[in-house]
Amino acid sequence: MDIPSLKYKNSGNFLLIAGPCVVENRDVLFATARHLAYLSEKYSIPFVFKSSYRKANRSRVDSFTGIGDIPALELLAEIKKEFSVPVITDIHNPHEASLAAKYVDVLQIPAFLCRQTDLLTAAAKTGRWINIKKGQFLSGSAMRFAVDKVKNAGNDKIFLTERGNMFGYQDLVVDFRNIIEMKKIGVPVIMDITHSLQQPNQESGVSGGRPEMIETIGKAAIAVGADGIFIETHPEPGKALSDGANMLKLSEMENLLEKLIALKKTVNSFSTNK
Repeated sequence: MDIPSLKYKNSGNFLLIAGPCVVENRDVLFATARHLAYLSEKYSIPFVFKSSYRKANRSRVDSFTGIGDIPALELLAEIKKEFSVPVITDIHNPHEASLAAKYVDVLQIPAFLCRQTDLLTAAAKTGRWINIKKGQFLSGSAMRFAVDKVKNAGNDKIFLTERGNMFGYQDLVVDFRNIIEMKKIGVPVIMDITHSLQQPNQESGVSGGRPEMIETIGKAAIAVGADGIFIETHPEPGKALSDGANMLKLSEMENLLEKLIALKKTVNSFSTNK
């Protein structure tokens, strides 16, 4: 995965995509990026910093959506420069693609929008890497059509992300067969651990979550061959302005990564011994 400024891509480790859900302020953004960049260096983990410059998909009209598009994108560009790491952010409409591409290395297509042809085409035409999240309503094999749309627009720099499927009205389940099916499409596959543990559509209008299951989902994903993991993290999830209920506390990241790295080495050994 030849993303600009991506270090340790040949280390044998999984790719880590991590950061706070949304750009809240400079302090949270930089504190999170600084610690994650440190862990990336310490453990030779290829790392892409993630934060949404704007949240367009919120349950309630009074939910926090961002600090403003340009101020948020400028902060993400600062993160990229300060820590020499690539950055990924979501886009929601075709016109956002060229704007966000000026500041970040990877454009992310939200799960609910993974079938939007105009959005996929606009993202592809920027020439940036494209991360397409699998819709909560789709099978892994169906994602080949989203990949085809990006490729037909002249861009083959694509990876896919699994983030669970709807199970009833207020829960998600992860079918790990989807990782295998998406790998058959011929692109890298990432496991979005924290969003897979959301409990959406709560009566309060604020999504719940099960962060105590983060390690379980992470281990299972690495065991079945995911190429990377996606984790939203925050210094104080209880104070986060978006998705705090399912985020990992930043201070707990190192312990989790140590366990997943050990498991990844075991998985790699099976391939080596074939």
